[in-house]
Amino acid sequence: MTQQGVRWTAEQVLALAPDATSRKAGGKLGTAGPWSETGSSDEGAVWGLCKGSGSRPYRTVVDVVNVTGAAGALGSVGASGSVGSSGPAYKCSCPSREFPCKHALGLLLLWSAGEVAAVSGRGPDWAEPWIAARRERAREKRAADAPGSGSGPADPEGARRRAERRAERITAGATELEQRLADLLRSGLATAEQSGYGLWEETAARMVDAQAPGLASRVRELGAIPSSGPGWPVRLLEECALLHLLDQGWLRRDRLPDALAATVRTRVGLPSAPDGPPLRDDWLVLAQYDTADAKLTTRRIWLRGTASSRTALLLSYGAAGRAPELSLPVGLTLDAELSFHPGTGGLRASLGERFAPPAPTGIRPPGMTTAEATAHYGEALRDDPWLDSVPVTLDDVVPTPTGDSWQLADAEGDTSLPLTPTSRPALWRLIAVSAGTPIKITGECGHQGFTPLTAWPQPPKRPIPLP
Repeated sequence: MTQQGVRWTAEQVLALAPDATSRKAGGKLGTAGPWSETGSSDEGAVWGLCKGSGSRPYRTVVDVVNVTGAAGALGSVGASGSVGSSGPAYKCSCPSREFPCKHALGLLLLWSAGEVAAVSGRGPDWAEPWIAARRERAREKRAADAPGSGSGPADPEGARRRAERRAERITAGATELEQRLADLLRSGLATAEQSGYGLWEETAARMVDAQAPGLASRVRELGAIPSSGPGWPVRLLEECALLHLLDQGWLRRDRLPDALAATVRTRVGLPSAPDGPPLRDDWLVLAQYDTADAKLTTRRIWLRGTASSRTALLLSYGAAGRAPELSLPVGLTLDAELSFHPGTGGLRASLGERFAPPAPTGIRPPGMTTAEATAHYGEALRDDPWLDSVPVTLDDVVPTPTGDSWQLADAEGDTSLPLTPTSRPALWRLIAVSAGTPIKITGECGHQGFTPLTAWPQPPKRPIPLP
């Protein structure tokens, strides 16, 4: 299969845009009118000249190949062209600070529509040096990552001492946080409403100083609960209990089973490395969605192995206002290796070598009833008590109203799952897709209900992302 064997859709290309303005501007440049001297290579580079307001056209080149040599999954890398594991990378002579810029988006849209001719041999003189330099860096990285290359910690003993010092800081932070929770319960939950958010932010800052970002994040979430609406004292008590449980888990981690201890380490904010051999499979992309705060955009991608039946979560990050690096088209399969991290239910994985571009498939994930989904979430809580939700696929459910909210009811049965409040943006699209008939839906099932992420009409219809 050549690099040009799988065309991206316009929707997949526009998912790269860092914001709505870039998406709109890139869409306007996705036609042949402003472009000249376009071309693409079998090695995965696309280039072209785009007429702008000045006398000289903008020179735009995109590399859609990852460092393993397979066609890159959709993703973004800086204009410098630094080699990442996902690609594509972009280079444009325009002055924009957005990555990708509107010209790169327009060029990819033109390419996805099949309006960029394949060219044998080298690219143009203004594009080829950048392409060649990127290929060379890719070869160097593959050589460095190869078994026996000698890569790894240069000072294992120093790394061990740093890990011990960090563990001591986290222990001091967890001990201080336990005292803070005890003071709150001793004085009564009503004092949390009176003291305001400042005290919680100060406590979160102390957890950051203790190098426990996971504890800091939970403290900030806890501080936002007082005065947040009816029933806030109950929610505050629940979150205090979960935070206390995490604190105690860390302080007694040497007494926990290995898997639960690994989950505790991850929850307090310690990084984890994959363990065990990588698993190669054709991974069906179940869902993809982004969450954002003031500093970071987090992309979550759910996969399911078609042979192994194993579920995996890939995480990718981008600075605020920037698209995360990795993006995979929902409903396609990816022939690749995944390496799984310890703890957190065995779901978190890192993407390794890819052996082919994402490919269309008629495969649909197996589903379950709403009652089975609830039981599945309950079982997952045994491995990770702090788990908000788990990925599930529901079979033959119908969106139905219930009072002021909506639920997913089994077409054959008397059980249902409420939709979470955060499902509102996807609700009306889900209702339109279902049209009152049973449908297969992938989403996340948790203590607040079900959040739909992807609808699966019968082939040949394509899966429909819902957020």
